[in-house]
Amino acid sequence: MEDTAQRGCWETPAVWADDNRERMRGAARFGPAGGFTVVGRREAAMVTAMYPFPRLWVSLLALLLGTGVASAAEKYKVGDTFAAFTTKDQHDKPYAYEGGARLVIVSFEMGTGKAANGFFESKGAAFLGEQKAVFIANIHGMPGIARTFALPKMRKYPHRILFADAADFLARYPEKDDFLTVLRLDPKGVITDIRHVNPKKEMATIFAVPAAK
Repeated sequence: MEDTAQRGCWETPAVWADDNRERMRGAARFGPAGGFTVVGRREAAMVTAMYPFPRLWVSLLALLLGTGVASAAEKYKVGDTFAAFTTKDQHDKPYAYEGGARLVIVSFEMGTGKAANGFFESKGAAFLGEQKAVFIANIHGMPGIARTFALPKMRKYPHRILFADAADFLARYPEKDDFLTVLRLDPKGVITDIRHVNPKKEMATIFAVPAAK
């Protein structure tokens, strides 16, 4: 910024006044509300060239971030349409869900998963398919040493176990400690009921309503 004492050698008060007005316009345009402070014409020109619409960009960024957070945190509720997904099963085979299930059963913990798998094993390999049900087990965060022992055991089960192995895979599913989450769907894939089931006492109640032929 130019020294005011030096400027006085060749500039008149009128020029100073014009310059001050330009400074004020720059400060008003890029003041604290816009996130910038401009003290003169030269600085104003530089900021304008670099950030032609600062308030617009800030607003758009806030909107996008807010939408992303809201979407990530939004849990399934009755009336929502259950979304398609892709994953792998315990045999490392790809699986793509595109509709057709009437029950989606989710285990978030090792204990609930073990109890559910014991029940399904007792019913035979075809049971989940006959009930139009899918079973999802959370393995995200399972340490490598634990996988070394757990995955071979899971491969011995006759029924299919779908793995939730990504950080956000189960983000939309309501969760309750020590319980399974069960979503009931209508033929169009709309969620008609969400409940939490004790896998040690209430497994049979999940299938109380028989699957339509």
